[in-house]
Amino acid sequence: MLVLTRKQNESIVIGEGIEIKIARIDRNQVRVGITAPRYVQIYRKEIAPISADTDNERPVATRFSYTAF
Repeated sequence: MLVLTRKQNESIVIGEGIEIKIARIDRNQVRVGITAPRYVQIYRKEIAPISADTDNERPVATRFSYTAF
């Protein structure tokens, strides 16, 4: 696992076209903005679709709508 330190309004770029921006930090909560091509599916881990190697039941998620920062 790669661990990076970022401040508010700083970003991380993954591959081509995926940017993760730290939008806001408030006490113990971090708001993250993600810019990615439409074909990239983005899920919160706790509601991500079940992979073939797990037996856990989780609700199926849909792609998040996003707001420009």
